[in-house]
Amino acid sequence: MDVRDAVGAALASASGWFDYVDTPWFLYQAAIVATLFLAAKVAARRIEPLAEERARRIKGHPGLLRVVIALLRRTEWIIFTLFLFVALNVLRAFAWPSHSHLLHIVLSLSLAWLFASVLSRIMRYRLVARLLGWLIWIYAALVILGLSDETATLLDSLAIPMGAIRLSALLLLKAILLLIATVWLAVVIGNYVDERLRLSEELTPSIRVLVGKVAKIGLVLVAGAVALSAVGVDLTALTVFSGAIGVGLAFGLQKVVSNFVSGMIILLDKSIKPGDTISLEGTFGWIRELRARFVSVVTRDGREFLIPNEDFITQRVINWSFSDNLVRLDVDFGVSYDADPREVSELAIEAAISVGRVEADRRPVCWLTGFGDSSLNFVLRFWIRDPQQGLTNVRGKVLLALWDTFKKNGIGIPYPHREIIVKDGAAAELKGNLAAR
Repeated sequence: MDVRDAVGAALASASGWFDYVDTPWFLYQAAIVATLFLAAKVAARRIEPLAEERARRIKGHPGLLRVVIALLRRTEWIIFTLFLFVALNVLRAFAWPSHSHLLHIVLSLSLAWLFASVLSRIMRYRLVARLLGWLIWIYAALVILGLSDETATLLDSLAIPMGAIRLSALLLLKAILLLIATVWLAVVIGNYVDERLRLSEELTPSIRVLVGKVAKIGLVLVAGAVALSAVGVDLTALTVFSGAIGVGLAFGLQKVVSNFVSGMIILLDKSIKPGDTISLEGTFGWIRELRARFVSVVTRDGREFLIPNEDFITQRVINWSFSDNLVRLDVDFGVSYDADPREVSELAIEAAISVGRVEADRRPVCWLTGFGDSSLNFVLRFWIRDPQQGLTNVRGKVLLALWDTFKKNGIGIPYPHREIIVKDGAAAELKGNLAAR
């Protein structure tokens, strides 16, 4: 059947509807539909705030809350559908079934629109959700109106032969719908598997991330293959096309592929994992998440750096918690020459232990490092287990503890001083310059 025949069949099927519009019962039913819709809008304004207030009490179930909120945003359509259902049954009890045909169609279209709109609000990707919702409703409307066969014939007649594949508008539309549905389902299942893996205590953090990413990618690939096979596309015919894409990836997306492969290597060798404290090119923070292309590093000032995975392979990375969480810090200080160095060392160790974050199991040490110009120089070394909580703040607390301890025990921290010797000739010249001014 060519395009002209398909269009003629569609017009012939639609001509019966124009005849039905001229009947009085169509006008009666249209008035009933309009009245019920206005009544539903008035009722929804009173019911929706009360229902939303109760829905907000749902705690600990974000998925259920999302569905409930999506239903509440369509309260007027839910009420309108209920009104139509009651009106249809009442009208059928007192009139011929043909006199309630319009109500039946409007009820079916309302149910289809309610389902599609709620589904579009539940999905996270707004553009894909709206597109899928409209396509579902259009298909349901064509089926309800009895135009699905004629529309399918028309879309199938719009085709372009491409070798062994006949690419028609109907085939393309089916492929898009199936791809959206299967990929969305694969992403939902992948996210669920990833969340369950993150809660598993038997696997290391790196293995959890690796298995979760492999599961997501595998499910999406399988979903795409299933969708294409379902619409009759021979996957072997895409070999040349996939080869061209591979060449394009190799030349045009080198960095993207490099970061992806680097991310897989990082997960396999377990060099970094979520929760580790790292330093990279002046960036100090803790790893929040490992992604396919980058690593999310959060610093102490709240900034989040998205560092490409390749940098963790090719550059020097300091992992403060690679083998364990113990980190040693040094604090330099000086005291007056009047103080006893041995007493100073003992007091400094006691001051460090008094700070909460300093490890008491790994006893701090304090060493005399040199005789300075105006002070005895010491270095105090201590250990902490939580470097992600910051290093500067714990050093500051230790310095304050040293200040309090030394002040309590009469140990002074000297000011640096300099002696200036002025010779007689230079002094006379200086006085002359001042007098000239």
